[in-house]
Amino acid sequence: MTDVPDVSLNDGRTIPQLGFGVFQIDPAETAQAVRTAIELGYRHIDTAEMYGNEKEVGEGVRSSGLDRDDVFVTSKLNNSFHRPDDARRAFDGTLEALGFDHVDLFLIHWPLPTRYDGDFVSTWKTMEEFYRDGRARSIGVSNFTPHHLRRLARETEVIPSVNQVEVHPFFTNDDVRAYGAEHGIATEAWSPIAQGGVLDDPTISTIAERVGKSTAQVTLRWHVQLGNIVFPKSVTPERIKANAEIFDFSLTDEDMAMISGLDKGEAGRTGPNPDTFDMIPD
Repeated sequence: MTDVPDVSLNDGRTIPQLGFGVFQIDPAETAQAVRTAIELGYRHIDTAEMYGNEKEVGEGVRSSGLDRDDVFVTSKLNNSFHRPDDARRAFDGTLEALGFDHVDLFLIHWPLPTRYDGDFVSTWKTMEEFYRDGRARSIGVSNFTPHHLRRLARETEVIPSVNQVEVHPFFTNDDVRAYGAEHGIATEAWSPIAQGGVLDDPTISTIAERVGKSTAQVTLRWHVQLGNIVFPKSVTPERIKANAEIFDFSLTDEDMAMISGLDKGEAGRTGPNPDTFDMIPD
């Protein structure tokens, strides 16, 4: 696999710009999928407590034969555990499930502003503990909007290194990405191909035909040139390999503008709105 660029984080560390996502991968398939991704050259794995497959991610990393420090692993705090003592227990559980003594990045999965009296600040202060004791090498957030981030900036000490949010050509999420760029917070894009929604788009298809790539590869390349960190998901070795073949071509400025012009604003969102999402897993 062509060398994957690193993105610099505001805490002095770096993260591979391309990763492998395991959202909705059955735990029974996760270890093999992770092992396959690593064999194909991926060095960045993204999981979460709510995905239910942290244990299998750890197994996949260990079975790869690589040193632990050669693979960047992210997990995220379950929505059920925002209160500080719950967050501490949950983080211990993440490390136990993974079988690691640290994670490279740990995120608050959702801000949940209508839960816990709107107090995601105390949750973040607890995350700062994990960062300071070294068990989370970097900490960040997921699905935070600028007003959530401004509150953290006012009331806490550590700036999130990453904000993982929905971004794709139909929902470019410009305000969130701009805030991140201004404040040194890297943007990670989940649902990078709009859950497959962009794959038949005529504009992207025309560009893909011209450059000799698939629509998925063109879309992932668009993300890379925007500066986003992406982690497409698949359990198929051929597709896992194809998703990584995005560093041997470039899109023109006109291509980039045409793809960004597909943005539909809020109507293009495929997932929940962070201001109203309040799901607590059973």
